[in-house]
Amino acid sequence: MGNVESSGSPHRDLRNSTMPLRLPMPENGELESRFTKVLASMDLPPDKAKVLKNYDDEKKWDLIQDQERVSAKEPPEHYLNILRTYLDPAASRSSRVQAISNIVNKRKMLGEASSTQVLRELEISLRTNHIEWVRDFLNERSHGLDVLVDYLSLQIEVMRAEQVMLNQTLNEDDSVFASPSFKRNTSQTLSFRAKKRRSPKRSKSYSAVKHSHKLHMGEARDDVHVCIMCLRAIMNHQYGFNLVIAHPQAINCIALSINHKNPRTKALVLELLAAVCLVSGGHEIILSAFANFKTVCNEKHRFETLMNYFQNYEEFHIDFMVACMQFINIVVHSVEDMNFRVHLQYEFSQIGLDFYLEKLRNTESDRLSVQVSAYLDNTIDVAVLLDDSEAKNAALEQVHELSEELSHTMDKLQDVEDQSMAKIVELEAHLTQKIEEAKIFKETTEQVKNEVLTLKKVMTEKECDVRHKQELLDKHEVEIENLRHSMRRSEVSGTGGPPSGPPTASVPLPPAPPMPSSMRAPPAPPPPPGGPPGAPPPPGAPPPPGFGMPPNLALPIKKKIQTKFKLPTFNWAPLKPNQVKGTVFSELDDEKLYKVNDHPIFEEYSHFVKY
Repeated sequence: MGNVESSGSPHRDLRNSTMPLRLPMPENGELESRFTKVLASMDLPPDKAKVLKNYDDEKKWDLIQDQERVSAKEPPEHYLNILRTYLDPAASRSSRVQAISNIVNKRKMLGEASSTQVLRELEISLRTNHIEWVRDFLNERSHGLDVLVDYLSLQIEVMRAEQVMLNQTLNEDDSVFASPSFKRNTSQTLSFRAKKRRSPKRSKSYSAVKHSHKLHMGEARDDVHVCIMCLRAIMNHQYGFNLVIAHPQAINCIALSINHKNPRTKALVLELLAAVCLVSGGHEIILSAFANFKTVCNEKHRFETLMNYFQNYEEFHIDFMVACMQFINIVVHSVEDMNFRVHLQYEFSQIGLDFYLEKLRNTESDRLSVQVSAYLDNTIDVAVLLDDSEAKNAALEQVHELSEELSHTMDKLQDVEDQSMAKIVELEAHLTQKIEEAKIFKETTEQVKNEVLTLKKVMTEKECDVRHKQELLDKHEVEIENLRHSMRRSEVSGTGGPPSGPPTASVPLPPAPPMPSSMRAPPAPPPPPGGPPGAPPPPGAPPPPGFGMPPNLALPIKKKIQTKFKLPTFNWAPLKPNQVKGTVFSELDDEKLYKVNDHPIFEEYSHFVKY
């Protein structure tokens, strides 16, 4: 069965049971090339292909050999012809004359294998053969998916009809159901009840049951389960998955298979539907399939049958419970539109999901607990949303008020900034002006300092000149004193005898340097009248300098000028009054010079330089 040919020879069976011969591994380049071809032939999803690419070279080589050993036992047409025979209504409808010959011919073509065995071989081929074999099965020439979906639809009708007849039989005669003869003659009883209670609405289902019994097909429940496994094998390939989604009836038939009694079949169906729901556009396909389920099964609410199986199970099957909860999570919480999500959530709440999940909260199964917690954690509480909406509206109003207040504050702040900027500009202009003034004052100060230094230099030179002249003056005074003493001695000696010669004329004195009025000595008091007591001057002798000067020739006493600050003085000796005559000092007017020279400014500069 499947893809490995069988033989009646025991030696050949023994050879087939032994481990295959392992060929040596080729070079890395050839290994990667052959492995890439194997991955392409498997047509795996990207995530699974990525896992295989991470294998080491040993595992890659083992996978290559396993794929190259696979050989198809039968072509796709073999299985498709058998399924088409089962689907052919003429296979069970014939005249009485041709009945026996037709039945014999059909049974010869179908062989001894049942429909369930044929479907199992087809599932193995779809799962283990190369992708080219699967593509041949699904291409436009074979229409394998159409044939498989039609056969699944037929068996679902048969399964539902048998279930209806069984329920009617149980309601009418419980004792018959309990008897052992009912189990032995189930098919005869069902056909008899069907003929007795057949309605036009269900005539198609009953004819399908009769058709399956005449061709000795397998149990409808088994065929439905294996058909779902065949569809899973097709959907494992990306090519087949796209064809199943695009098929107009494939998803509807898969959804109707939930009515299967086996929990494993239900779990498998829900896993396939969840996978379809996750792809782009799959959510609408799933909702449409369950809307069709509601119409076909006469449900009051959509998903009602599914919730009935989920809550009222005959035996606890963890795989079905987890698959059902996972499917509900995907259907409800994979929607981006919040309003539609709340609608789906309310739809499940109407059929009792919320109440039942409270019971499953403390389940011992970790897998089921994770799915239940995922649903409850992602549930949207409309009441909370309403409170949040009201709080949001209040917050928006407050934000609007604060925005207006902020706008007024910003306007005030802008006014303050404008005023501050104007003040800053004004202060900067004032600062610039002060800086210019300070610069000018600094330049003036430097200029005054230079002038003061120049004046100091001139004064130093003048002082040196004055000292030199003072030395000369002192020297001349000493000579004059000596001359006076010599004249006095000559006068004294002349009183006792004739003069030894004419009197020596006085030596003219050089003019004294000019002195400030503040340093000028007051004029000497006039000499007393007459000569010294007891020694009158001799007649005819000239009076000594400074003595016996006529009153009209005496110098006036000048007013002493008071200064604000103490001025620097020169190291000059004051001239005697009789020495001023004939010099420039006798003709100077101190008060006039005081006004002309602007003496207060000179005092200020002199004081500044000093300190």
